[in-house]
Amino acid sequence: MSVGIIGAGAFGTALAVALAEKGPVTLRARSDQQAVEMADTRQNTRRLPGVELPGNIAVTSKLETVLTCRTLLFAVPTQRLRRFVIGLDLSDHTAVACCKGIEVTTGDGPTSILSEARHAAVLTGPSFADDIARGLPTALTLACADNTVAEALQTQLSTSKLRLYRTADVTGAELGGALKNVIAIGCGAVMGAGLGDSARAALLTRGFAEMQRVAVALGAQAETLMGLSGLGDLTLTCTSDKSRNYRLGLALGAGREFDAAVTVEGAGTARALRGVAARHGLDLPICATVADLVDDKVDVPGAMARLMARPLKEE
Repeated sequence: MSVGIIGAGAFGTALAVALAEKGPVTLRARSDQQAVEMADTRQNTRRLPGVELPGNIAVTSKLETVLTCRTLLFAVPTQRLRRFVIGLDLSDHTAVACCKGIEVTTGDGPTSILSEARHAAVLTGPSFADDIARGLPTALTLACADNTVAEALQTQLSTSKLRLYRTADVTGAELGGALKNVIAIGCGAVMGAGLGDSARAALLTRGFAEMQRVAVALGAQAETLMGLSGLGDLTLTCTSDKSRNYRLGLALGAGREFDAAVTVEGAGTARALRGVAARHGLDLPICATVADLVDDKVDVPGAMARLMARPLKEE
């Protein structure tokens, strides 16, 4: 059965390259120009240069073409996902969200936005597009409430280099992937400001405690956050400048401009968490500080002073 991927950015293209090992893949590009360019050059020179597209990847800009595939992977940023799926008939499709974040306006995760699909799932975990595209070993979490569907997807989407672990805790998997981006911005800011590895380790650890706090409040299982979609993704994203969220933090910490055209899911998620914290009475000092940092309400010295001045307490 062929797989359709909506979103020909770096991650969508990387997934297409990996899944081509199993069979035909239809990759939907944003525009006719991008689709023709990728089909002619057999590369995504803008987003994933140097990676050859296998011959069984068909690139198109036509939604009706990709919708002939019953399994659809949505590699579209969370904040744009709802606008994209409005009007699509997904009643016969299994829709897999391949994005990480919380929608600012509603507080919804990606699978809630895809709730009109016959089945909705999320694919998340520690992964960089370049690693997946080049065939480096990667393990991800596949979360779906229906275990039968999850098992079928796990078989369909696993390859010799891409190993999927399944869980029924969709909320936990989504939150692990979303919340780690917020902490990664904070860790990047620490390093960009020259505050040191010890400060980063402290922020990562206390940030993980906030991630678990949010997850439990929203009905997830705390142990899900100990897996690939939580701790695994957090470790990767907070320690590598391949991460866009971490790079944004580095720029904020160093007082440098950051390319506004680069999608940084953690910025929107940090803003969304303000509402989540208010509704559930949660104390999220690190997440709140990151939100203020990306909104220019505080600078890095002020953010650090705020966190260090909090009342002393038990761990």
